[in-house]
Amino acid sequence: MKTLLAALLLSSAALAHAQSLEQALTAYDEGRNAAAAKGFAALAAKGVPLAQYNLAMMHLRRELPKASDAQAWTLLNRAAAQGSALAEHALGQMIEQGRRGKPVPAQACDWFERAAEHGQADGALDIATCYYLGRGRTQDMAQAHRWYLEAAKAGDVGAQYLVASMFETGLGVEADERLARYWYDVAAKNGDDAAKAKVRAMDVAANAT
Repeated sequence: MKTLLAALLLSSAALAHAQSLEQALTAYDEGRNAAAAKGFAALAAKGVPLAQYNLAMMHLRRELPKASDAQAWTLLNRAAAQGSALAEHALGQMIEQGRRGKPVPAQACDWFERAAEHGQADGALDIATCYYLGRGRTQDMAQAHRWYLEAAKAGDVGAQYLVASMFETGLGVEADERLARYWYDVAAKNGDDAAKAKVRAMDVAANAT
């Protein structure tokens, strides 16, 4: 998505920051990158995590005249130090994509897991994959199922299908046909064609008994 994530800042002391952030986001959405960057930079200097994250994303997307992965890394670390799950996930992606030197899967997974533990859905999906593939983590299907389930609950269709399959086969979790049917149906309703076929097949099998 082009649009950067907006903030929900509730304290009265942060009202001015929220208004400034909204203005910067509006400028970004309108394609006025210079104005957006100026707004994000001013707030980032004041320690606003979401401004730090958004400015880092502009660096990573090469939307600034002097875009820098190094600057993005610094900004994301500052945001992550304040508990930003978005920044934690982005740090993992930078490592995984080799934007901090040679990829180190274990370090990328560390950041994904931190993001997941802080409720970030993409982090849950990525740490689940770390465990599922045994890449950066010892292969652990129970942990893979745990995190795919979190991603599925957050609406990720691929995770919904995988969770259903794991319930169907008993991979990493006790087999449960009812829950498998439930998650296939959820994925199917979200447009997954393979899940639609699974639901039909399970219903045919159920009606034949």
